[in-house]
Amino acid sequence: MNNSQVLSGLMGVCIGDALGVPVEFSSRNERTIKPVTEMIGYGTYNQPPGTWSDDSSMTLCLAECLCKGFDLEAIARSFYRWRYEDYWTPHGKVFDIGGTTAGAISRIKKGVSAIEAGGKEDRNNGNGSLMRILPLVYNYKNVEFPELIQQVHDCSCITHGHLRSQMACGIYISIAICLLEGLEVKKAYLQGIENIQQIYSQEKYAGEISRFRKVLDGEIESLPVTRIHASGYVLDTLEASLWCLLTTNSFAEAVLKAVNLGEDTDTTGAVTGGLAGIYYGIENMPNEWIEVIARKDDIVNLATRLEVSIQL
Repeated sequence: MNNSQVLSGLMGVCIGDALGVPVEFSSRNERTIKPVTEMIGYGTYNQPPGTWSDDSSMTLCLAECLCKGFDLEAIARSFYRWRYEDYWTPHGKVFDIGGTTAGAISRIKKGVSAIEAGGKEDRNNGNGSLMRILPLVYNYKNVEFPELIQQVHDCSCITHGHLRSQMACGIYISIAICLLEGLEVKKAYLQGIENIQQIYSQEKYAGEISRFRKVLDGEIESLPVTRIHASGYVLDTLEASLWCLLTTNSFAEAVLKAVNLGEDTDTTGAVTGGLAGIYYGIENMPNEWIEVIARKDDIVNLATRLEVSIQL
């Protein structure tokens, strides 16, 4: 693994996020009539072009923590600093946060442990842990696969403790590992779901596994766009990101397709962008997008630090 793979994944998240920020909450019909084709600004949050949101902030917090190894409480403290001290924000201020995430970080503030902080109700299955989970993929050579997936589950639990959210993160990371190993997109998808099902075939996951049928059937790319949804629900985001990756042929095409699904545009863009970034590489991302990304140099520096630390 080299620095470009780490940077490609992190930058992919940030670009996908930033493309979606100005049009978040817009309908699919609006995006069909006036699709996003370039990096624009203002819109929903009145932020300049290249501004990323909570998806990238929490991804970068996690990446920075992983430079010192996997420490769940340290990760939770980093999320606390983002929420209350504006740490790893694009312009010095938090402007977007999901309800489940806000509730969990509030509990962390009150002293609840990281592993217990996340909401565990069915209604707590938003995409707020999936959107930030990507950096854990870079740990895949340092720990055995089951241990890495346990880290993924535990990291999800900081904000999203329901098994469904944990499993969505696990499937995503399993596929991301296969992309990191250089497999072609469809092969990475199939191998990733095969690998994770060795874990999710266990009894404790039996009550949730059927909910992932669209993904685990191995043919999600064959579904029509009418069966792909882009709400803030974790399953919708997982399905949409894989569908966008598998039905396009470039980084730009994948993330623009994600954003133009409408609704939770920044998160669908970010989650798609993480996978597409790893697969296509930063050298195949539009340079004009990279150049306007907020705190670009800080992101490059962080990627370098993470790359160095995971080789140790």
